[in-house]
Amino acid sequence: MADQEPVADNTLQVLEQREVVFYGDELSAIRAADGQIYVSVRHLCDALGLDRASQSRRIRADEILSEGYQWGVMMTPHRGQQKAAVLRVDLVPFWLAGLDATRAKESIRPKLTQYKREVVKVLWEAFQSGRLTADVDFDALLAQETPEAQAYMMAQAVLQLARSQLLMRTQLANHEERLESIEAQLGDTGRYVTAEQASQISQAVKAVALAAGKKSGRNEFGAVYGELYRKFGITGYKLLPTRRFDEAMKYLTEWYQNLTGDLPF
Repeated sequence: MADQEPVADNTLQVLEQREVVFYGDELSAIRAADGQIYVSVRHLCDALGLDRASQSRRIRADEILSEGYQWGVMMTPHRGQQKAAVLRVDLVPFWLAGLDATRAKESIRPKLTQYKREVVKVLWEAFQSGRLTADVDFDALLAQETPEAQAYMMAQAVLQLARSQLLMRTQLANHEERLESIEAQLGDTGRYVTAEQASQISQAVKAVALAAGKKSGRNEFGAVYGELYRKFGITGYKLLPTRRFDEAMKYLTEWYQNLTGDLPF
């Protein structure tokens, strides 16, 4: 039976797909471009012996669950890429909480309890640390403090350190970009031309624009300013870096000489 259509047909952009084995059940999960992890509703229902159609209707009817119920294009072993309904993983506990274990088949009740306790953690870890199975004895193995367990924990610590450094580097880069933007808005006099230099640039632009206008018969002020801004990567002549002032004046001088053949302004 095909999945019931989500409320909004807004197909997610899938960045990564993983097959997660959870107590013998294979669950397909994806990481989407929005940074969230989603799990196939069909796989969840099949694993728990639930009717997909009725569960899809229940999810769609719920104000909270429907927010994370979307389409995702998933790779299947026999039919290639297929469009499937997926549920955002942080909403899975809420969905599971609405299932009455006492009304489920007796053979399914222990599994339903395991899902409620662990499935979200396992799905999340599949994308964070590469752990793709729910090994009930894994934590106990780590607690034994064997050389292998110590090596594993050290590797995890190195991974977390690298992740923290990567995030810190990104945050620092963003901070520097914001600082440069603020400085540009405030017009840092240590970085940009002085008022006197800005005046010289303005007069040079005026001379070039008048000379160009005599030949074209048009107002060339906008065109001259536009070329100046394009060449120096600025949005206003007062934002020209001080170190490029001489270069800008030389550029305008040569432009004027090419137009008139006369001595520069």
